[in-house]
Amino acid sequence: MKKFKIRVKRIEAHQLNDRLLLINLYLTQAITLIVGGVWILLQNRNPLGLLAFPADLNFLYWGLGLAGTMLVADFVLSRIFSSEDMDDGGINEMLFRARPVWHIFVIALVVSICEELLFRGAIQHAFGPYWTSILFALIHVRYLRHWLPTGWVFLSSYGLGYVYIHTGTLWAPILCHFLIDFISGLLIRFRRKEDHERA
Repeated sequence: MKKFKIRVKRIEAHQLNDRLLLINLYLTQAITLIVGGVWILLQNRNPLGLLAFPADLNFLYWGLGLAGTMLVADFVLSRIFSSEDMDDGGINEMLFRARPVWHIFVIALVVSICEELLFRGAIQHAFGPYWTSILFALIHVRYLRHWLPTGWVFLSSYGLGYVYIHTGTLWAPILCHFLIDFISGLLIRFRRKEDHERA
């Protein structure tokens, strides 16, 4: 009888093509959405109820405020620390550098809804914001090579958990998460375009 060996080979960012990167992104988000939805159902809660749009628009201030604070803090950190300290292995660069604006919008929207449903909607309900933030940092594997981005992802997640607790709606962390990803994606997209035009 033959033995089958499964070899797991680490793939660096430069080995991925755009198609494979997008397949991986959308597949992982689909899995995240399914796991989050099933977990919430197992908690005897309604996933669609969690996504019901609130009548009170107070969540807008919290989502916008936290997003603004995090974007300013990220800007300050990028000025204090070197690009190597904030390195994610080049994944964000590959994902956004030549992406049309509409697709950056779609990616940011899909990621924010799927991840917030799982992490704030399901995991935080079970384990609280601290352990949820540790798990959130761990799944962002590409940042784990450096302490600074790992710590930043943890703090960002904790902030998202806080606004969820304070507002009582997932739309506050979804809005914040969306704005951070969308604006960051646009900055990468247009910064690279300017650098290319100068060269």
